[in-house]
Amino acid sequence: MTRKKLLIGVLIVAVLAALAWANLSMKRTTGVSVNIEKVQVRDLESTVSASGKVQPRRTVLVSNEASGKVMRLAVREGDVVTKGQVLLEIDPTQLQTTVDNRQASLDSARSTLSQMSVQVDNARLAKTQAEDNLRRAEAQFKAGLMARDAYERTQNDVKTQSANLRGAEQAIITQQQRVKQEETNLSSAQIDLTKVKVISPITGIVTQRLIEEGETARYSVLSGGVDLLAIADMSGVQAEIDVDETDIPFVRIGQATKVTIDAVPGQEFPGHVTEVGNSPIQAGGAAASRATNFKVKITIDGKIPDVRPGFTCTAVVTTAVRPKVLGVPIQAMTVRELIVDAQGNIVKPTPAPGRATTVPMAPAEPKEGESRKEVEGVFTVKDGKAAFVPVKVGIAGEKYFEVLSGLAVGDEVIIGPPTIARNLREGDAIKVVAAPTSPAGGAPAK
Repeated sequence: MTRKKLLIGVLIVAVLAALAWANLSMKRTTGVSVNIEKVQVRDLESTVSASGKVQPRRTVLVSNEASGKVMRLAVREGDVVTKGQVLLEIDPTQLQTTVDNRQASLDSARSTLSQMSVQVDNARLAKTQAEDNLRRAEAQFKAGLMARDAYERTQNDVKTQSANLRGAEQAIITQQQRVKQEETNLSSAQIDLTKVKVISPITGIVTQRLIEEGETARYSVLSGGVDLLAIADMSGVQAEIDVDETDIPFVRIGQATKVTIDAVPGQEFPGHVTEVGNSPIQAGGAAASRATNFKVKITIDGKIPDVRPGFTCTAVVTTAVRPKVLGVPIQAMTVRELIVDAQGNIVKPTPAPGRATTVPMAPAEPKEGESRKEVEGVFTVKDGKAAFVPVKVGIAGEKYFEVLSGLAVGDEVIIGPPTIARNLREGDAIKVVAAPTSPAGGAPAK
């Protein structure tokens, strides 16, 4: 080999070495661009959010207690009514006739009673006269001035007049009972007459009007009346929301809530859970295509002005509160399939000498006594490389998970970009391009 060829070979080797060194240096200084956030102590709240409708605490169906045509309908749907207010009136003609007949019967019974009172007085007077005649007859009979048959007639006359008096007194007792019966009948008829005016039993809002003027309201003793109006008591308002089956285990009676109503924008109304359904809501359609929800009732504290039944609302139920705990961003959490040994420790392979620095998350096949397992964790920054750290989390706040183990205050966790973070592997070279500002929600504890 000539000297010239040797120099050319050395030069080529030097150029190749320089290119390799430059390429390696560039990889070391660039890597994958990621965003990070430091783990901090935060106040966290776990919540369940669901939508539903505003409903009154109670709804009363108003029915009629008298039959007849509706002559006047005094309210419309949406009207506010007070307890005792007249809602509608039924034609009183038939019931008024009944009252007049009962009054006439009572007047007749009282008149008869007056006549019987006179008869009793006459019978009492006749008895007194017969007794006086008997005393005179006794004296005459003893003196021998009256025959026996005349004396006996005088005795019989006293007995007759006494019987007449007892009969008259019994008749007047019977007539007095009849007068009381007629008074009862009149009172009942007068009460029935008052039923032509249908009165509101509560203060509330008319939510349904089920009859119109001119229609006939039927009533019978056996079946009662028909539903005419529905009135909602809005002094106590509750929200009825549909909660997904995956959230229902965390909802408990007494938990605090915040309710927003679409028709009342810009306001939040506090409340508390008062009822949690035990059975799923029955809905039409194919069961397989519908989510399984449970009804949860929330009593809203205080009054809401101008609220109407059926308003759409959204409720946020606070299911857990964790003050001053470590919080890791939700977007930092990921799942990787790893190899664990018999004790549950993660087995991390090391790259072969002279191979790329990127280390696969797990060996291709587990060895004897090892197994594959999906592990939750985060990628942290360690010496310019991505390092996977298993993390155990507790409650989920709006933007942060509670950290139970695996991280410490100040640890830098990779949170994005999402497309990069999802594909990170243990040992990937990384470059921090920007630290995002702390999102709202789960603010650091003071």
